[in-house]
This record gives sequence, C-alpha cells and structure tokens, in this order.
Amino acid sequence: FDLGFLDNEFALLKRPAFRGLASKITDTLLDARQMFPGKRNSLDALCERFAISNQHRTLHGALLDAQLLAEVYVAMTRGQEDLSIDLIDYTVGTDASGQMKALPSKLKLMTASEEDCQLHEKILAEIAKASKKDPVWSPSAASN
Repeated sequence: FDLGFLDNEFALLKRPAFRGLASKITDTLLDARQMFPGKRNSLDALCERFAISNQHRTLHGALLDAQLLAEVYVAMTRGQEDLSIDLIDYTVGTDASGQMKALPSKLKLMTASEEDCQLHEKILAEIAKASKKDPVWSPSAASN
C-alpha cells in the first residue's frame, strides 16, 4: 500500500501517522527497484516478470492488489527456483569450430611500484585504525 495514502487517511481521521504505528515496514517497490534497476516495477510489471496471473485485475482495487502483491513478495524473496544454467554462454573461449582457444603463451607481468606498495600499506593502516583492529588479511591478524 502507498504509505503516503495511508498516512493521509489516518490524518483525516485525526489519528497518528501509520508509519509511527508499524514497527517494521517493507517497501516492496524499493526492493523491486534494487532487484531490477532501470526496469518498470509497477505491480503489473512485477506480476508479468514473476509469471503471476493478474488477468482478473481490470481496475485498481486494494484487496486484489494486496493479494497480488503478496504473491509478488513471495516470488521476490524465495530465491532460486531451479538449477537451470541455460544463461551460460558456452561460446566464450572457443574458436569458430567450437574448439577451445589456446591461452596466450606469454602473459604480460605487471608489478606494483614501490610508491603503489607504500600507498597500499597506508590505506591498510587507515582501515585498521578506523576498525580498531587488524584486518583479517593482515599478517599480524593471522598470529592472533
């Protein structure tokens, strides 16, 4: 439900805002925007994305929308449904005949300069100071 709408309705009834009454509110639109950035995340779009039938939804209605949103929420939070790996591109690393391409025999070796190493150590020291303990990758942390 639209929290602004609920807060307004409560205000019309001279009641405290709904947000103040609920201990936890899950914003499914915000969750959907994080899961699917740049895509339409309306209830209709989410129903289509999760293959939830909304054919019987011809008009906006709170009860029907709540039922559809409950199904969408379950679909958004239940995780992977199968072990399908159909999205893997098996052509990467193969030539036109499907044979594996040989890796280059000579790879360019790049090393960090002394200045880069000193800057890296300085950043690690700042991280350790800010966290008030040695980072787990630090040699001194391994001896603890």
